[in-house]
Amino acid sequence: MHTIENEDRTLSRFIETIKAQESRKRDYLANTSQLKFRTIFAERGKPTSQIVMEASNGLPTTILDCNKVARDQIAAKAGIDVRSFERFRTDYPQQFDPLINEVFQREPAQRMIRTYMDSDNRGTARAVVSDKFKTFDNTHLVKAALPQLLDSDAQWKIVSADVTDMRMYLRLKSEIITAIAAAVGDLMALGIGLSNSEVGHGSVNIFQLFYTLACLNGMQTGNNHRSTHITSARAETDTWGLLTDEAKDADNHALELKVRDLVGGLASRDSFDEVIEKMRLASEDKIQGAPHVAVEALGKVLQLTKKDTGNVMDGLLATIGQAGYAGNPVSRATLVNAVTAVANKAAPDDVDDWQKLGGRVLDLPKSDWNRVAMAA
Repeated sequence: MHTIENEDRTLSRFIETIKAQESRKRDYLANTSQLKFRTIFAERGKPTSQIVMEASNGLPTTILDCNKVARDQIAAKAGIDVRSFERFRTDYPQQFDPLINEVFQREPAQRMIRTYMDSDNRGTARAVVSDKFKTFDNTHLVKAALPQLLDSDAQWKIVSADVTDMRMYLRLKSEIITAIAAAVGDLMALGIGLSNSEVGHGSVNIFQLFYTLACLNGMQTGNNHRSTHITSARAETDTWGLLTDEAKDADNHALELKVRDLVGGLASRDSFDEVIEKMRLASEDKIQGAPHVAVEALGKVLQLTKKDTGNVMDGLLATIGQAGYAGNPVSRATLVNAVTAVANKAAPDDVDDWQKLGGRVLDLPKSDWNRVAMAA
């Protein structure tokens, strides 16, 4: 069995993190009419929004501090944009809290409240999602995928692993499915990525990656598989209560089997060779004007902000100093690398977006590429 751990013990630390989180998780089902929203001010006048669930069904009164994800979801339920929600709860809590509670009462809806509990009755609300939300958690994804990754002939090796309030990410590269991208000279490797959101910020996602090994820039193309966190409606009750592990397991078994099959199927040499050929052709697509003008045009094609376009320019400057690019005309392949270079410095929740943008640049329609290549 091949070891997928790297020298930094990234996988070990990642698994320790999700195990520690798992031990604190509790999921509650409640109607919003049973909830009370309030804002308290603790140290230095900083507001903390809370959900209070009064004692019910043998469970004690439970107080949950709402994190940013949960607050944003409450704002969406109330039809309030996030920036206004944050301002009102901070500046006008005496007027704002009753408004949210009025929405909870007048527009009652079944919700699952996902938490990390610090004791029997105190914790953090990390999500307020539909009662139809399927609780396929990070531990389920890792449990299903890890045996396939360990046994794969691709000989996977960990590149990165992150857990944020919104998502989990695990990325690996193959030690043996590699090739030189012709005319560029970059050694590339097949990669695989897994991501999941326990809090309603995306599907279970398993996708192929393509790594430039000199800089570990990663690119995503369209070869990915998603499964949504949607299950059948759960029965409404007059009291709030815990969602049992048995109910969760019934939802998750079929998806675990699907994950195993997908992880095994993405170690494909054929799709890797297709991308290598695309990179060869991309290296022949030269820009005609100045590089900074091409980057500005690319920013418009990709609808990037001025700041993000500047980040791509920084990525280009780094790329043209690399072996295989230094001294050569700027090409589509150069710009692919410039875009994916931004992912290396991006926040974990933004890395996917930049890796997908790299794939978009590689596959730009001819008309869009001409706007970039001919910009002057």
